[in-house]
Amino acid sequence: MKIDLKPAIACLLLCAAVAGAGPLTWEFRDGRWQQLPNATTQPALVDETLDRIDQMLADNQWKPARVAILQWLTDHPGSPLRDRGLFIIARVYYEGDDHMRAFYHLDELLENYPESRLFYPALEMQYKIADEYLNGHNDRFLGMPIISREGEAVEMLFRIQQTSPGSPLAEKALLRTADYYYANLDYDLAGDAYNMYAKNYPRSPAVPKVRLRRAFSSLAQFRGIKFDPTPIIDARSQLLDIAQQYPKLAEEENVAVVIEKIDSTFASKLYVRADFYRRTHEPNAAVYAYRLLIKTYPTSPEAASARKWLDRMPASALAMPEPSINAMFAPSLGTGEPAVR
Repeated sequence: MKIDLKPAIACLLLCAAVAGAGPLTWEFRDGRWQQLPNATTQPALVDETLDRIDQMLADNQWKPARVAILQWLTDHPGSPLRDRGLFIIARVYYEGDDHMRAFYHLDELLENYPESRLFYPALEMQYKIADEYLNGHNDRFLGMPIISREGEAVEMLFRIQQTSPGSPLAEKALLRTADYYYANLDYDLAGDAYNMYAKNYPRSPAVPKVRLRRAFSSLAQFRGIKFDPTPIIDARSQLLDIAQQYPKLAEEENVAVVIEKIDSTFASKLYVRADFYRRTHEPNAAVYAYRLLIKTYPTSPEAASARKWLDRMPASALAMPEPSINAMFAPSLGTGEPAVR
């Protein structure tokens, strides 16, 4: 059963835009992410029982480790090491293939112990759980891995962004969400998410490819020459910007070829419009559309056909003034005209 993820995009954009709601703040300095100095950490404490349970996990004995950690949590409700206990039980459930329960215990740690030294490791583990769900991991029912959690995984990524805005993991979660939408053919959501990423992280080395995927997401939303051309106009504008700012990437991805195909689509759309006016006995409108086609895409096959039809138009229609380039249609590549936005 396919989960409808479209209502979640508003939450995605809100979480990505928040700056200051979380307990940890990060900044991109000197070429790398750094935690701001006002963040505090909890000093490491020692507990032999927890050390022993850690060793059980290291030895792949998660079942006895689960019994031991559950007992420890019951016996130590107010322990200063309870954050470590929550992290351990999350690891236990993760090893036992109960990823959802592991995520909830990590959430408890993040909510109740924001100054814990395990705060960021817990976030990283939450990201790992969400990523595995998006990569096809299913929960078990009656012993069979048949329950998909992709919808919940997207919400997990939102949660990570909300919990630690501005951190490198929040950036990673936003990009992973956008990539998931793109791979899942939800191009409207993917385009919005990529656009938000480019705005929030303009210095990221991923921005060129992010902008390219945003352009392809716009292009994929174009339904055909009889429908609204806005998506393909946006895609062309974005691709022209990429060709100008990242010429090497544009060459690798054959951006010029894609723009030429877009121009061919525009030419076809103009020709269909002109042909409709001709067939419905609107010669003035037909002449206008034919001339616009010829002026905008003079080397296209459609322009050659338009010239033939112009020769058959009545003199009164041909006496109309020449049109200027319509804002709905982009100029041909290399004309020097500004891109239509």
